[in-house]
Amino acid sequence: MESFSITRIFSDKNGDSQFENVLIPLHENGSIGFLSEAQKAGTLTFRKVAESYDYDFHNAPARQYIVLLDGIIEIETSLGEKRLFKSGEVLLVEDVSGKGHKTKNILPQTRSSIFITL
Repeated sequence: MESFSITRIFSDKNGDSQFENVLIPLHENGSIGFLSEAQKAGTLTFRKVAESYDYDFHNAPARQYIVLLDGIIEIETSLGEKRLFKSGEVLLVEDVSGKGHKTKNILPQTRSSIFITL
């Protein structure tokens, strides 16, 4: 079965942020390719941040997908685990409470992304 891989950031029962790899199942839909089940979404926001973006521990403002359009970011959980994410990757951020996560630009360039609230 086909799937789409995303990374989820969530708060555990102790309030620590953690990563989880999630596979979203895709179903064959003929000549238009493979599609996931539809998901209800709220708002869509386009965003650009400066090359110096380095945001200390914070919570996600809402459950949302973040679609990285360019650049590379490093996200660090409250437990100290770090991962790099690059253009084309999708994050599901759900740590709306707890200790939060850090985010910083890795490349010396303005970075663009899309936020889709759930």
